[in-house]
Order: sequence, then C-alpha cells, then structure tokens
Amino acid sequence: MEREHRQLPAKWTGACILGTIRPFFFLIPLKQGEALGYSVYDEDKNMIHIHDRKLDALEDLIEGANGKPVLIAYWYKSDLKRIKDRFDVRELKTSEGFKEWNQGKIPVAIIHPASAGHGLNLQAGGSTLIWFSLTWSLELYEQTNARLYRQGQKETVVIHHILAKGTIDEDVIKALENKNKTQAALIDAVKANLK
Repeated sequence: MEREHRQLPAKWTGACILGTIRPFFFLIPLKQGEALGYSVYDEDKNMIHIHDRKLDALEDLIEGANGKPVLIAYWYKSDLKRIKDRFDVRELKTSEGFKEWNQGKIPVAIIHPASAGHGLNLQAGGSTLIWFSLTWSLELYEQTNARLYRQGQKETVVIHHILAKGTIDEDVIKALENKNKTQAALIDAVKANLK
C-alpha cells in the first residue's frame, strides 16, 4: 500500500526540550467511493463497513515497531471496537492498566484522549504513539502526546498519524495545525508584551 509520509510542523516538534520526538503522518490514498472513510452509519445508527485500509496501516505500524510497545489513540467508539476485534490490545483506563503498561507488560495498548489527561505518566512503558483517529481538541491531542513525550522518557518518541486521504481526517489535522498556530501566536504576543 502506497503512503505519503509527511512530518509535523517544526513548531510542534520543537515545543519541548525534554527529548527527541519524531511525528509522522501516514496518508492513505483511497479509491473513488472510499472517500467517506472506512465506515458510515445508517439511519438506525448501524455501522456499515466500507474498507479496512486504516486497520491495515495500523497493522503495518505495529509490526514495524519490532516488538517495542505501542500505544494507540482513538477518538470514536467504533474505532475502539474495530481495533479490539482485529488486534490483541489492552485498553488503558484503570490505574492497574497504567501500572502494567509502565512495567512493560502490555505490548499494544489503546487509550482514549479524554482518559490521557494531565499528570498521567506513561513514558516508562513505551515511546511509540499511533493516532488511529484524531480529536478536534488541541489540548487533548497535546496532552495525549505528552503522556509518552515527557521528562523521564529514555527513548526517542515517535508519533504516527493514520489519515485517510480525502476524508475528515485531513480536516481534523488541519484544524489542529491551525489551532496550534493560533496558540503559538498568542503565546508569542504575551511574551512580547511582558518584555
């Protein structure tokens, strides 16, 4: 499967001086008719399966980690179900799960950004984060990334984004980029006024 690889904007990669971070996008080109993504819902709220290309890309990334622990971030409940149906993953949502992840006992874990907030330390368990589906919230996005990319991390952090080309995935990442630019401009303005 062909993919377009693109690095995140430099502002995002240089925001922290705690270690090294390597974020990448995986844009999956879709055939005509797949532009809606990999599933849609009918009027009775039943999910209609269209394709598995994002799951195939996730499988490639998990295999490419060569046995190193992988943390997967998802936004939609349907994503959680499809990922759990296809892969042997452990959902991180309890203190026991977080502890086992940090002890290296969980090779592939999955987490929702809303449960990966401030103060949660997951850096001891791994250094690879895969965004299967993105949140529209810049704060949740940054906080989830910061669970691995934080003080005490001994490895280079790699953040992957699986985006289906021509779908809402691209709109979400653009919105996050724009929010980040706006936030950075605001911080720069405040710094300038404090001098």
